[in-house]
Amino acid sequence: MASVVTAQNRAEKGKGPARRLRQNGLIPAVVYGGKTEPTHLAVDPAVLLKAIETPHKFNTLLTLKTDGGEKHVLFKDYTVDPVTRRLLHADFLEVKLDQPVKVAVPVVTTGRAQGQADGGILSIAAHEIVLEALPGKIPVRIEVDVTALKIGGSIHVADLKAPEGCKFKFATNYVVAFVAVPEKEEVVAPVAAVPGAEGAAAAPGAAPAKGAEAKGGDKGKK
Repeated sequence: MASVVTAQNRAEKGKGPARRLRQNGLIPAVVYGGKTEPTHLAVDPAVLLKAIETPHKFNTLLTLKTDGGEKHVLFKDYTVDPVTRRLLHADFLEVKLDQPVKVAVPVVTTGRAQGQADGGILSIAAHEIVLEALPGKIPVRIEVDVTALKIGGSIHVADLKAPEGCKFKFATNYVVAFVAVPEKEEVVAPVAAVPGAEGAAAAPGAAPAKGAEAKGGDKGKK
């Protein structure tokens, strides 16, 4: 079931009207998509953020209730204040429940790679995978089992099976996860000091050897 967000139609655009909206506890929003012109709305940012407190996060299917009726949308983009981190603006993509939509879904690895047990380092190259699915069938995550991955091995997007009702969308068969070869630490062999070696440098802070003359001492004294 879609989360419901009540929105108000707004006719005024620009920085001035947007500033007045924020002073009244609302933010400007725009709905794109469909066969109509973009719709300009005003929404309560607190209500909006509450509506996407779901496992789907930004892929949560929303129902915008306006004076002109209801729209099914996805939270497409947003702007936040760089200092306060408060939501300043929101963009929505209008969707049809019977038409697939393209979204980015987070990647989650499962299992422990064999290469990790052998000293390798597991790296995630793609933290999201773009796929196509019906708005109500968007998966929460894409699970990638890395158990069989050895050192130097990798998993490409074409190696994965898309969730039921979904299609992965990619132009190149990119790497999703791999196990890197551990870097070899350079071992510097200690240089052994030769006992009694003339001119050997003393360790920092070490006391002069017994019987050694201090620099500028009694040299030349008879």
